[in-house]
Amino acid sequence: MNEQYAWRSYFVVQVDYQLWANDRMFAALGCLDPVVRLQEQGLFFHSIHHTVDHLLLVNKLWFARLRGQSGHVDFSQITYPDWDQLIETTQANLRELQLWLEECDDTFFESELAYLTSKGEHEIMWVRDVLSHMMDHQVHHRGQISAVLTRLGYRALEMDYLYYKREIIAYRRQLAAIP
Repeated sequence: MNEQYAWRSYFVVQVDYQLWANDRMFAALGCLDPVVRLQEQGLFFHSIHHTVDHLLLVNKLWFARLRGQSGHVDFSQITYPDWDQLIETTQANLRELQLWLEECDDTFFESELAYLTSKGEHEIMWVRDVLSHMMDHQVHHRGQISAVLTRLGYRALEMDYLYYKREIIAYRRQLAAIP
């Protein structure tokens, strides 16, 4: 397997992990009163809802940049006020990214991405670094949300990559056992 193919495979799996972890987080957040999701929680984007909204907007912005499109987002306001629509759109955006990455040419992951920052400055980054940032950004904010849930008295969420891999391995073993 060449190194470029390994990058594609790696990021496709990383997006799958993001979907898996989001499913667990959204299931836990579904137990919260909608008022609590919108309350100030001491997060950078204040509320749980606004933080999830931010995650979606950042993913949409970077996905547009990866496709050679420009984009600008306003992080100061909630763009998706309907919680169910926010969850659905967040997961759909990640699935779209995953499918798109599966179709990318191997050389894409070794290329540079030129884009304008939110401040209008020209930047250049390796595509693999942009994708790494996108994945790490999700984990960062899910961790913040998990901490809020724990502070509110809910059980800590098990969203580590290791748990995802264990579940995938167990599922593969089940499939292999089917005659």
